[in-house]
Amino acid sequence: MTRNTQISLTGYIDVPADRRAAIAAALPEHIALTRAEPGCLRFDVTEDTACPGRFLVSELFVSQADFDAHQARAADSPWAKITAGIPRHYSIEEISV
Repeated sequence: MTRNTQISLTGYIDVPADRRAAIAAALPEHIALTRAEPGCLRFDVTEDTACPGRFLVSELFVSQADFDAHQARAADSPWAKITAGIPRHYSIEEISV
């Protein structure tokens, strides 16, 4: 039996108060573009109600290649420019399915 390996990313980004409006405005497009990518199984970014400015991120891609393609697209997107310099706190795992 052949096993496939999916790629999961979870974590958060803490957005400074002076950048929250711009990021909140750009987020719907970033989510829509990512969800439309080949191999995207899940892509959710939600604001943590207990910690203002913290955005929780949960991603799942069919394969490493799909995840890598997402990373390349996102690195050269308006989202990358809007969030430049904001540290990410992410964990990336391989999941056998």
